[in-house]
Amino acid sequence: MSSGFSMIILLVLMFGVMYFGMMRPQKKQQQQRMEMLKGLKKGDKIVTIGGLHGVIDSIDRAGNTVDLDLDGVFLTFSLSAIRTVTPAAAPVEDKPYSEPSSDDVTSSDAGSDNADSEAASEDTPADSDKQDDSESK
Repeated sequence: MSSGFSMIILLVLMFGVMYFGMMRPQKKQQQQRMEMLKGLKKGDKIVTIGGLHGVIDSIDRAGNTVDLDLDGVFLTFSLSAIRTVTPAAAPVEDKPYSEPSSDDVTSSDAGSDNADSEAASEDTPADSDKQDDSESK
């Protein structure tokens, strides 16, 4: 009797491990996918399961379809054909470019400019050897 009881406990434990190891993570993935599809909106960038990249133009929740703008070509796909979604970026404010003023230059930058120009004006040892050779002739 005890061997039959231990066999039942072993089967129940195996089923529990299978459920928590395989089925539960799959349900979590499915729930995340459903939330992703519910959060779709016009302007989101998506990739389909076929690898097409596009921007959502319109969504038909009743028909479970989405119209994508693929660089001027409009295609209709099933919502289940969407693999990944990148939310539309928030508009970026354009700031006009302005030249850096003299206040932006620090004193250490100004000193390094002088050192660079002095180093460039100095003769290298090879140049001084050439001058010595021409003087001796």
